[in-house]
Amino acid sequence: MFLTMMGTVVIAGIVGYLSEKTGFTRNGILQGIIICVGGAFVFYFVRLMFGFGFSSPGVNAIVSSIGALIIVPFHWRR
Repeated sequence: MFLTMMGTVVIAGIVGYLSEKTGFTRNGILQGIIICVGGAFVFYFVRLMFGFGFSSPGVNAIVSSIGALIIVPFHWRR
């Protein structure tokens, strides 16, 4: 379980970094990584408590990171 959580953090950090480098978001690299890691943590704990999610933890981390980036209103920031 601990390795799954650490893998979730690493995957979320990579998604956050790549979203900033590709221009998908304009929050800043550190802020994008923090947003992705926060979303991944929330989804990880929801999966532990309620059992919602996809079959693999890696897919859960990617989907939750992208979802967190979409929820945060990044289009209106300058």
